[in-house]
Formats: sequence, structure tokens, C-alpha cells
Amino acid sequence: MSEKPLKLKEMEEMAARIRAMGGEKQVKKHREGGRLTARERLDKLFDPGSFNEVGLFVKHRGTGLGMANMDIPADGVITGFGTVNGRTALAFSQDFTSRAGTLGEMHAKKICKVMDLSLKMKAPLVGFNDSGGARIQEGVDALGGYGEIFFRNSCASGVVPQISAIMGPTAGGAVYSPAMTDWVFMVKQTSRMFITGPDVIKTVTGEEIDPESLGGAMTHNTKSGVAHFACESDAEAVEQIKVMLSYLPSSNLEKPPFVETGDDPARMDEKLDTIVPENPRRMYDMKTVIHSLVDNGEFLEPHEHYARNIIVCFARMGGRAVGIIANQPKVLAGCLDVDASDKATRFIRFCDAFNIPLLTLTDVPGYLPGSDQEWRGIIRHGAKLLWCYSEATVPKIMLVTRKDYGGSYLAMCSQHLGADIVLAWPTAEIAVMGAEGAANIIFRKEIEAAEDPEAKREEKIKEYRDRFSNPYIAAARGFVDEVIAPRESRPRIIHALKMLENKEEKRPYKKHGNIPM
Repeated sequence: MSEKPLKLKEMEEMAARIRAMGGEKQVKKHREGGRLTARERLDKLFDPGSFNEVGLFVKHRGTGLGMANMDIPADGVITGFGTVNGRTALAFSQDFTSRAGTLGEMHAKKICKVMDLSLKMKAPLVGFNDSGGARIQEGVDALGGYGEIFFRNSCASGVVPQISAIMGPTAGGAVYSPAMTDWVFMVKQTSRMFITGPDVIKTVTGEEIDPESLGGAMTHNTKSGVAHFACESDAEAVEQIKVMLSYLPSSNLEKPPFVETGDDPARMDEKLDTIVPENPRRMYDMKTVIHSLVDNGEFLEPHEHYARNIIVCFARMGGRAVGIIANQPKVLAGCLDVDASDKATRFIRFCDAFNIPLLTLTDVPGYLPGSDQEWRGIIRHGAKLLWCYSEATVPKIMLVTRKDYGGSYLAMCSQHLGADIVLAWPTAEIAVMGAEGAANIIFRKEIEAAEDPEAKREEKIKEYRDRFSNPYIAAARGFVDEVIAPRESRPRIIHALKMLENKEEKRPYKKHGNIPM
């Protein structure tokens, strides 16, 4: 066998040194922390043998503050393209073993390159963030690099899916790009996101807090809502990203992929006929309803730990991807509040941008009352929900299971906001308010004048409930298209989705609306 040409040998040796990342010692330390390396994350994301690296030989151009002789393999980030579940995707993966994955001018250019390719090819972008932040030695060049990335995040929003995985520390300017993407995955105990770390906070404010409490996975999944998934490991995060991509189209020019799931579209579930308690004050689990309706009972739930009074999830019905928004009676009786409104709004806008039909399951007594909610801006935040349902032009189906009162009736995708098909169970109660509140207002004088006010109040509550706590008045007005047996819900919804498959709806031209942020 002839010896390799010298130039080829040199190239292969150089590539091998770069692919070794920060070196054996740094890689070992990284793995001992329970984390995958930047290259291992990409290997798990892409279909075997499909990843093509772009920019392997890129080097930084810094010369000041000791950088002249500083070698940073691949400038701290691996970029490229391949296929995920057989479909093209692009990705970058920051390498913490190489100078803590800090971002400088050329590091940013590599990320921008795959972002540009993502837009040109109309393919999803996945970013594995694991970085100490801006490379201080490069000064404004590093800041400029972040700005170039942010600009592209904005341009790509609503055009291609953008997914961020926080796989280690992500601080300062590094947190803004993930926040501008569609979905943020974090890993428990190893992910961190914060604008300023604990040391700076202690210096400036005197507050003492540990990194996990300040910006760990569960903090951002339960308190801030910045992150959408909290995973147990790097490997689980990558697998969850692949599941997420399976529900999504590659761009806004496509429909989501159809998948044969093997679940009979005509399947019915008699358990749904009795799931709603006769006592209106008793709760039930809306997730049980979702499991029953969707193919094989499977769904992917972003924001599982945040604003749990509302559920948002991706699922399939008859093989078609669908975005589900559902009140959760188990938490705050399913009331809408500031956080639930924000959570649902963002999900609805994402689904509308990427041609994913919307199914709304409604059991809502109203907006959560109280001074805290008013002062936090429930009017403004609640208006977002009205806005985004009205704005959405994808197929919109509403199913009312029980309570559907007042402004929250409108906000949960009523026909007045453009629902294409509105279904209701016989247990549905569509009214201005609940029977107790309504009776106290309408019959106040009569109740006060009665010999037994409490008995009269109960009598009037029953009178109001018998008259309005049903779906038939709304159906008589045409606001409910059909009252159905709960067990029939799955096939009825699947028929509606099929009918609405080629829906087109135009709105007046505008640069953009001014959503009540």
C-alpha cells in the first residue's frame, strides 16, 4: 500500500488534533461531571453517519492579552449539518473543554454560518449552549458576534424551528439567544442560565444565592418560565429534542409530517362519559382526557412544571400533528392567570407560525381574581390570549368539557375568535358566570327579602343552573356546532381535522400587529 501524500497526512493530523477538543485531561474532567462532550451531543442528535462538519479549521484572530499563541480547537464550537429522523437539520455545539466554549468573533461567525444555511435551506436549527460567555480578550468583537446571532434569531423566528439546549453554564449575553429561540431544554443539576452570577449579585445587592437556585433547570422550568423542558441527563435532552422535531415541519412553508401511528381514528372511550364529576366543585385531571383523545395516548408537553393551571402539548390525532391547549381543573380550578396566559399565547403563536392545527379543551371558571393578578397586569396578559387566538389562521377546534364562563369563554378559542368547529359535551356550562355568582347578583333583592335568605339563595342558584348550566343555549345560537357524547370526541375531532386540512384564511396586510406585550 502506497504511503499517503504529505499534504494529506498533514491535513489528517491537524483535523485529529482539532477533533480532540480541549485535550484528554479537559475531556475527562468534562465527562466526570456527567456531561457529554460537544461532539458526542451532535453524534446523538444526527442520524448515524449523516453529520457533516463545517468550519473545522476556523481559528480566532485575537492577538492581545495573551491570545497570540493561544490555540482554541475549532474556536470552541462545532458546527455543521446532517439529518435527524431522515430530515435535514443544522446545528452548533459549544465546546466547554476548549477555553470554556467562550464566544469570540470567529466562534460567532461559525454559528452565523449555520444559521444562514438554516434559513436558506428552510431547515431547523439546534444549538447546544455550553459556554462561559463572551471571550473577554476579544472585547467588542465578541459583543458584535452576539449581536449578529441575535439578529439572525429574529430573522429566523417563525420561518424555521429554533431549538436551544442548555448543556452547562450559559451566562450574560449568552442567555439571550436561547431566549429568542422557540424551545429551551435544560438538564437538571448541570445547566445554568443567568444574566449575572451569584458572586456579582452578592457584590451588588448583598443577596446570597447558589447557582442552582438562581438559574438551574428547575428554577427556569417552575419560576421564570424561561425554559420549557427539564431533563435528567444530556442524553435525555438530545432524545427529547428529536421527539420535538418529529412533530414539526422543517419550515413555515411545509405542513407537519404525517405519521402512521397504528391507533384507530374511530376509537372511542366510554370512560370519558363519566370523567366529569356531577358536583361542579370537584376536580378531574384534564391530562386523562388528552391521553384518551390522542394517538396511543402519547404527547410531548412543554412547560410541564410552569403555570400548571393550563396544559400545552404536541400530539397526533389520526397521524396528524396537533397543538393542544387545555385548562387543568386540578390546578387553580383551571383559572387563567398572568403566567398561564403567557404560556398559552406563546404556544399558540408557535403552532400558527408552523401550520400546526390547534385543539382547545376548555374547562375554565374565569380569570384568577386578586390584587396581585391585577397589579401584575392580568388585563394586558389576558388580552394576549384573545389576540393570538384571533390572529391564528391554522385550523382551530374547540371542545368544551365543563365550565366556560365570561371573558375566559371568549379567550379559550370561542367561535367569536375564529374557531372553525366548536364541540361541547352535555356537561358543558357556557354562561356569563357561575350559578352562585349570577344568582347573588340577579336575585339579590329577592334573596335579602326572603324569610330564609339561604334557602332562597339555594333555590335561585338551582334555577340559574338548570337554565344556563348546559350547552344548549349556545348551541341554539350557533355558537356551539354540536353537542356530542364524550366517548365520541376522538373520531369527531379527527374528522374535523381532516376536513380543515386545506384551510385558507387571509387577513388584512400589515407589517405586524402591536400585540399587548
